[in-house]
Amino acid sequence: MSNNKLRVVDVIFSPYSVAPYEILKNTLKKDKEQVIKDIIESGLRGRGGAGFPTGMKWKFAAQQKSDIKYVICNADEGEPGTFKDRKLLVEVPRKVISGMAICAYVTGATKGFIYLRREYRYLVPKLKEELALYHENAKLLGLDFTIEIFMGAGAYVCGEETALIESMEGKRGEPRNKPPYPIQVGYLDKPTIVNNVETFASSAMICRIGCAEYKKLGTDDQRGSKLFSVSGDSPKEGVHELELGMTLEAFAEEFGDGDTKAVQVGGVAGFCIPRKKFKTTIIGEGNTTGGSTMIFNSSRSMYHVLHNYLDFYAEESCGQCTPCRVGTQQLLKGIEAVKAGIKKPEYLDQLVKLSDTMRMTSKCGLGQSVTNSFSSIVKNFREEMIY
Repeated sequence: MSNNKLRVVDVIFSPYSVAPYEILKNTLKKDKEQVIKDIIESGLRGRGGAGFPTGMKWKFAAQQKSDIKYVICNADEGEPGTFKDRKLLVEVPRKVISGMAICAYVTGATKGFIYLRREYRYLVPKLKEELALYHENAKLLGLDFTIEIFMGAGAYVCGEETALIESMEGKRGEPRNKPPYPIQVGYLDKPTIVNNVETFASSAMICRIGCAEYKKLGTDDQRGSKLFSVSGDSPKEGVHELELGMTLEAFAEEFGDGDTKAVQVGGVAGFCIPRKKFKTTIIGEGNTTGGSTMIFNSSRSMYHVLHNYLDFYAEESCGQCTPCRVGTQQLLKGIEAVKAGIKKPEYLDQLVKLSDTMRMTSKCGLGQSVTNSFSSIVKNFREEMIY
């Protein structure tokens, strides 16, 4: 190991010998505003990819004047290479549910949903058992907040919060224009808080151990710990909880096979970081918070990796806006033409400009994030796009 910071921790999955929903019971005794302040002070950011400060989202939602508010747990987890949320729902569902209930308590929500991706439908029986136990405890605690499971239909774009809400309302899963934001006008036009599975679990643990203890982990810019789904050319594939602040160099040494040439951070929506840039931190400096880390060694063709990404994007584009609908297909056809010698290598520069245009003009994160993986692979592995 190098001197770079990498620490495996056990916060979210840590065992604890207390009665079911003891964290919730203790939190309900606290002042609502103080709970929100603690979440803000902890520095917790959304763990689904966008990285918005969780406490601020809860604070804004609490300020909304409405007789009905909703809390939605985003368990769509459609990002390739990401499987941490599934592990949370299997192993520590009570922490996730407790986080949702705490959010409801401080924001005034009375109804919640776990938006579960269709591929995870085998989790439904166990989750229903857990929800039955939760509702028993919520009734005893006097908390008026019920939770249901809503099954998604497998669309990648529904991981975006407004497309998720559209699909819940029985509409085509397409992103809405913002503003207004879901905390203002969300599900059924009511204030709605949408957070990732890991975000809710982390919130519950902050309420248990306190924000001061949580802030001991990570750096000034990135507080706490994070779950990483590690896949690819790694002898340690799986879900690992790591303290934030580590460099990619330390990550590659710990999880790579000794011949790591690139790490894809944040799934296909993230960045492909080459070996020469491993001094960067794994989250921060532009890297996303999604948690997918795909490791590639020297045997991998980065052209084939990019081709696979673009196949995925072209298939999953909802088709609502032209930059994404047409752009994803043109990028795919473009790299194929360069590889086949139909287009000159300089055409790659035009494709990079196209991807930049998509980032600026696409309606949602799908089209906006194409440029992350496309530009980082083309710029850092240009020769593999040509020969």
